Amino acid sequence: MKNRLPRIEGDPPRPVSFRTEDYKAGTVFPPKSQSWGELNYALVGVVEFNIRGARYLSPPHYAIWLPPDTLHDAWNQHDVRYVTVYIERSLCAGLPLEPSTLSLSPLLKAILADFAARDITVPEAEEDLRLAEVLVDQIRVAPRCESYLPLSDDTLLGPVLRALQNDPGDRHSLAEWARRMGTTERTLSRRCQDDLGMSFNEWRQRLKLVSALAMLEADKPVQQVARQLGYSNASAFIAMFRRLTGTSPTQIR
Repeated sequence: MKNRLPRIEGDPPRPVSFRTEDYKAGTVFPPKSQSWGELNYALVGVVEFNIRGARYLSPPHYAIWLPPDTLHDAWNQHDVRYVTVYIERSLCAGLPLEPSTLSLSPLLKAILADFAARDITVPEAEEDLRLAEVLVDQIRVAPRCESYLPLSDDTLLGPVLRALQNDPGDRHSLAEWARRMGTTERTLSRRCQDDLGMSFNEWRQRLKLVSALAMLEADKPVQQVARQLGYSNASAFIAMFRRLTGTSPTQIR
């Protein structure tokens, strides 16, 4: 059963504010748009966004940036702990003009963790206001992409991506998928770059990471997660996980 949250209404931030919340699996955030900017960041879990008809994923270490007046809704399949930063419209100058997936710097995450540890939702002291300014600057310079795990409606590529989503542990190579689809490896590779902005292998590793996060949240052993994702041993899975997140599966849990 899904938990539907009410629309968030109220005055704009003052001028930057923060919220850290735990949401149960199956929580639905109804469509809304607000007059301020939002940075949405999962500490634990993965949140799925629908932003102007496009699907975005928000796993740990990556944030979703929503410019002011952006219509969006969201939901989470598993329990999540989530941070939201609200930024007044006047401070959004220079921030991304379009919804973006941002790679968070250690400094930005440290500022958010510090505010959460001290239970600060609205910075008021001079030193905290300066930290908030640094945080906004870190959002401005954060590496960005359109979506962490983009999808495609391409007649050749789309079915392959959907099949992999249904079975992230699938080990067929790009060449094997191309033969299945009656095309060449070169053609399928080119469509990956054109439609996804990344290689087939990079997209598949991102899918494995998102799938791993959900399984780790469910307290599945690392060895079991590695096996379900098609790895011959846990070490190879841990190496991939550390490369993409900067930490180990046990640490992120």
